Amino acid sequence: MVYSRPGGPPLGVLPTTQLQDPTWVPVVQRLPGWDRILLPSRPNRSTGWIYTDDGGLRGVYSTYRVRVELAARRLTVFDAERRLGSWPVAVGAPGTPTPRGRTFLLASAAPGHQTYTPLFLALGAHSGTLDTFAGGPATIALHGWPDRSAFGHDVSYGCVRVPSAALDLLSRLPLGNPIMITD
Repeated sequence: MVYSRPGGPPLGVLPTTQLQDPTWVPVVQRLPGWDRILLPSRPNRSTGWIYTDDGGLRGVYSTYRVRVELAARRLTVFDAERRLGSWPVAVGAPGTPTPRGRTFLLASAAPGHQTYTPLFLALGAHSGTLDTFAGGPATIALHGWPDRSAFGHDVSYGCVRVPSAALDLLSRLPLGNPIMITD
């Protein structure tokens, strides 16, 4: 269960899986017996509280940080303070901007058929202008793109299109890993 506050009324249930992956979410605040978590729901950056004293949860710590700078159209991955890579990317077009703020790697999905990317890395954020996209809830993702001329431009429906080297590195990060999208 996810609660509005420690000991408060329940808001809902956090599924144990997301696109067949185990659900991992970042902890943004801790109190005795309770963790405040970032939720993969609308509105973006929503949080809720989960009870942790029943022993049914596992916690891990990631030293990886991912920053997407929208104005620079650049994605950078760090391990602690060491920069692992930085690439030009394509971001949302003016009518379908990439949402800013703190989010996280929610799930990894390989398309069932040949497409423009070998992998979609779904984030815990949704489009601010689209209610649905491709039959889903307009979840923002990091994904590959075959045409390198798109990188450095505002051309997507809100997703971040990344070069294959970036996608390869991002695919090895743990689910639940924080992603910061800034101006």
